[in-house]
Amino acid sequence: MPTRRTIPLLIGTCLLLLLAAVAPASAAGPSDPAGIPRLTDDRGRTLTLRGWNVEDKTNRGDRALSAITEKHFRDMRAQGFNFARLLVFWDDLEPRRGQYSAAYLCKIERILDWAETYDIQVLIDSHQDVFGPAFGHRGIPEWATRTDGLPFTPHPDDWFSEYFEPAVQRAFTHLYEDEDLRRAQARMWRVIADRFEHHPAVLGYDLINEPMGELRAGEDLPAAARRIERYQLTPMYNRLADAVRSADDGNWVFVEPTPIVGEGLPTGLGRIKDPKVVYAPHFYNTAMEAGADYDPSAGWIESYEAAVTAYPKEQRIPVVVGEWGPLNNSLPNMGRFYREALASLNRYSSGWAGYVWCYGGGYCAVDERGLFRTNKEQTAAPYAAAVAGRVVADTYDPGSGTYRLVYRAHGWRGATEISLPPSASGWRIALDGPAWTDTPTVPAGRACTVRVRGLPGAQITVTVSPGTPR
Repeated sequence: MPTRRTIPLLIGTCLLLLLAAVAPASAAGPSDPAGIPRLTDDRGRTLTLRGWNVEDKTNRGDRALSAITEKHFRDMRAQGFNFARLLVFWDDLEPRRGQYSAAYLCKIERILDWAETYDIQVLIDSHQDVFGPAFGHRGIPEWATRTDGLPFTPHPDDWFSEYFEPAVQRAFTHLYEDEDLRRAQARMWRVIADRFEHHPAVLGYDLINEPMGELRAGEDLPAAARRIERYQLTPMYNRLADAVRSADDGNWVFVEPTPIVGEGLPTGLGRIKDPKVVYAPHFYNTAMEAGADYDPSAGWIESYEAAVTAYPKEQRIPVVVGEWGPLNNSLPNMGRFYREALASLNRYSSGWAGYVWCYGGGYCAVDERGLFRTNKEQTAAPYAAAVAGRVVADTYDPGSGTYRLVYRAHGWRGATEISLPPSASGWRIALDGPAWTDTPTVPAGRACTVRVRGLPGAQITVTVSPGTPR
């Protein structure tokens, strides 16, 4: 994702006023996340997803998706990650109305096959940035872009501000309101769901990335976001969920609020009438995206967590954060940001996808040699990828490197799986309770999935700690 810069001054002022009203008075603990369901697999095991976005925003046509290689999935798995959010583009899938690209679908399938090889679950994301190619970006095709002749001025140094150009805002209104465009978007999702319903790597479908909309005269951004979410996004998500279900009744559908949730604003989304819905907000801060360092005293993480947990508590649906991670990850306070952000995400979510797994600078997770860029190594930590039972406690202490899982076993659901990243000292696995594992130790420098089976009904404690195996 390109760098986000400042939102126009008037809109930013509205946000600051609202944040002053909703931010906590102190940095005391965030709201209690209890009551948010966890993501589950088809055996009823509790899932945790840890991974990264994978993308190719540059190449199109015959070269589409060519920047994504098998190496991405091999290297992610080698660090213990089990999840990828794959960006796909409607303008590549349906470059001309009603003509779907068989070649593009084959390219997606090849990527899913790589993910399956390395046991990585994939969320297929229908991605858009600033609507699509009509405005110099990717997403909704030009043939589906209607502006009513309103103006558009590019902002090459501040791309996020382009969302507030009149032509872009009107294009979103037409997408949400024009019946023929509604049908076209639904058909696009039926094509994807029909093709990939049974692919073992597919976990679900992210129906649209970072949706925005049109501000009305005199309306501030927070009020506009809540209105767009309630009256345009909610019905759109219900339509698209129905379209997916016409082809696929097993995988999850992921729904996003507007990006304004990143400022600690609760969403206005209504009920999505589907039995397998995941709330998938993004976790970005405007100031940090503009280049600022993390400010622990601002209470942003606390405000975000309080806001983002309200909707899934009310709707009783899981949370998976679809994108997060600052551009300038080596600033003085960024080590603290990663510690506090990861602790927060792990309190309430079923998982997350960092932005982005690529090899270089900027947002990339790793450098050209495949080594984690500064502070991003904190994302690779032990976690319970699947728990065959009811989770009682799930904690990780980054200081000692000790991970602890307590659960009430439901043995018939299969094995509990603990994912461990490579460690210079290896790992020791200790079990308390009637349980067993074939992997009591893990050698240094190797990622591993440790499988634990427990007596049904028993309480099991799994403790993973660093230490040179015998």
